[in-house]
Order: sequence, then structure tokens, then C-alpha cells
Amino acid sequence: MANRRLDHVGVMVKDIEASIAFYTNIIGFELKGRTLHTNGVIELAFLGFGETDETELELIQGYNDSLPIEGKVHHFAVTVDDVEAEFERLKQLDVSFVDEEITTLPNGYKYFFVSGLDGERIELFQR
Repeated sequence: MANRRLDHVGVMVKDIEASIAFYTNIIGFELKGRTLHTNGVIELAFLGFGETDETELELIQGYNDSLPIEGKVHHFAVTVDDVEAEFERLKQLDVSFVDEEITTLPNGYKYFFVSGLDGERIELFQR
């Protein structure tokens, strides 16, 4: 298993523009990038504090904005060096997959989700 770190935490929002403004103008984050998901519906924005190897905040609009306040954190992501190799490695173990295949976003990032023991979502993520 390669070196890993917590890559980002995904938070579902109703209005991505308002949320970007809040996190940048009020909290002090910087907008590092945004992209439309390959499904054409979900919009993503990545925020941080300007560090190159930092854990980022991912804002997600269009997935499910009707969860209770306690349920807004959608997932946490772990950086992997080779998402394809990790996908194959986990298929050999007793792991519950959320995704049947790896998704590649327009910006080249690749990911897939698995479920933790209590149903939490864990994203394996390659930049």
C-alpha cells in the first residue's frame, strides 16, 4: 500500500455560488478549482488555504441537498498513487463498493467509493 493522506472532505450544498462566497469571503478559503461532474448535473468546487499538499474542502451541488444538518458531510477522500491498482486490490478483499467502476472527471481526477463498516462513504482519489 502506498503513502496516503486525507485528500478532501465533501460537503453537500444547495447553492454552490453562495457557499463559495461564504467559505472564501468569511472563512478565508481560496477557490482552487471547480468542475462539472461527468454526469452533467453535479457541480464541484475545491477550496483550500493555498498549500500544495493540503486537505481540501469539496463543495457538492446537485447530489442531495435535502439531508438533515448532521448529514451534509457526504464523504472523506484518501489520496492514492494509482486508483486503478487500488480498485483491483480492494476487489480482492471483503469490501463493499459503492461504485462499480472508476470515474474520471473532466479535470483528469479519478475516483471510486467504497462503504465503511457503518455505511460511511470513503472515496479513493487520484489527482
